[in-house]
Amino acid sequence: MDRVIIFDTTLRDGEQAAGGSLNVQEKLEIARQLEKLGVDVIEAGFPVTSPGDFEAVRLIAQEIRTPSICVLTHANLKAVDDSWNAVREASNPRIHIVLSSSDIHMFYQLRKSREEITKMSVDTVAHARRYTDNIEFSAMDASRSAPEYICELVKAVIDAGATTVNIPDTVGYAMPAQFGRLIKNIIKNVPNIDKAVVSVHCHNDLGLAVANSLEAIKQGARQVECTVNGIGERAGNAALEEIVMAVRTRADFFKLETGIDTTQIYRTSRLVSDLTGFPVQPNKAVVGGNAFRHSSGLHIDGMIKKSVTYEIMDPRSVGIPSSSLVLGKTSGRHAFRERLSELGYDLNDEDFQKAFTSFKDLTDKKKDITDRDIESLVAEEQRTITERYHLDRIQVTCGDRGIPTAAVRLIGPNGQSMEDAALGTGPVDAVYKAINRLVKVPNELTEFSVKSITEGIDAIGEVLIRIESDGVSYTGRGADTDIIVSSAKAYINALNRLLADKNKTA
Repeated sequence: MDRVIIFDTTLRDGEQAAGGSLNVQEKLEIARQLEKLGVDVIEAGFPVTSPGDFEAVRLIAQEIRTPSICVLTHANLKAVDDSWNAVREASNPRIHIVLSSSDIHMFYQLRKSREEITKMSVDTVAHARRYTDNIEFSAMDASRSAPEYICELVKAVIDAGATTVNIPDTVGYAMPAQFGRLIKNIIKNVPNIDKAVVSVHCHNDLGLAVANSLEAIKQGARQVECTVNGIGERAGNAALEEIVMAVRTRADFFKLETGIDTTQIYRTSRLVSDLTGFPVQPNKAVVGGNAFRHSSGLHIDGMIKKSVTYEIMDPRSVGIPSSSLVLGKTSGRHAFRERLSELGYDLNDEDFQKAFTSFKDLTDKKKDITDRDIESLVAEEQRTITERYHLDRIQVTCGDRGIPTAAVRLIGPNGQSMEDAALGTGPVDAVYKAINRLVKVPNELTEFSVKSITEGIDAIGEVLIRIESDGVSYTGRGADTDIIVSSAKAYINALNRLLADKNKTA
């Protein structure tokens, strides 16, 4: 079987999604999980855009050894030099050069001719070859470019030393048949195409990113650029999990394979969702909460008789346990650790003890503990690992006749106890004002959302917030059976991220 290279750009294009923000350590944590997942290439960032992105790429290049580590750069010689300095310590570094190829971009944005674009592309690729022979070139907005010019440009950059040529549907404009013809035309009419891998990078503006990517590999593309959960600019990118499982599930049709350990898909999806603050919609293919749930009587009857009647994938193949094991207050350490392992978590002894303690606390409030409850517990513990301020105690009084009041106790950076109280327009407002009196970091709350992790009156409630300080957005998440406590945890989580970022740049 032929092999498709999986190029993951969650840490670059994925993080460019509006409202998405990852700090250096969060990017490193996702990169470690992507290595476990088995992706071939990790596009670690766009290092010339900020010192933080440069540092994240540098750390990932130093630690992650199996995948190729890639950096995106403008078609600019100095940008290439600076990008190389970020990725040079990788075991297999790649420089990814991008420049627009459509007449629309050339006329309205770049103010350059086709001849000028070709020269810039060739010069930059040739310059990058001084550092490595692992060079990728992207003809941005290729799906709206003249097909004859794309062939001309691709030939020129391959002659200059590009070993991967990427054909992006940058604005999600292409239809699958049209995009497939473009790829087929390039492979047929570029005489030196055998010297490079043909790649595709599709956006989801019309909901066709995965369809276009699959049609492209059917026509001969052998690298697909994608993101976990399909996150990215505007409507997002092609979803890694959907492409991988389509190729695996329909191996009879594609006759292709990937190097992905599919049992790590669900774990990776949850990690990216937790760290970026972007929830996975319930009906999301492969990793959504309803992807392997059945409610129709007809479907349930079929599932009882034979699961293949209504499931084309085994949930275990993507890391979701096939059976529902209910845990409760009588469950011990072994059962809890076993369930964590089935869900894809490998915690050290210290983190396991914290999670188990939280689990036992939850069993006093909730009769049955579901997989989603466990995932929320682990995520909550991981969010507190690098805390500067820790929420120790909270008490709220409110009602339709009284004035909402909150008293808060925090544990500060040096372990000191800090207490204060405040009035507010509601209980959450009062809590946030009390915390602000203690932490004293100017910020503006820009988003506040609440959702239930599971069903029932005793469900864990998860709060996601975003705050803004000096033009930078920070995401915070918190979970608890008490929604006011969840709100306080989320706010502290966001403030800790803000403070960590300020300390790093100070």
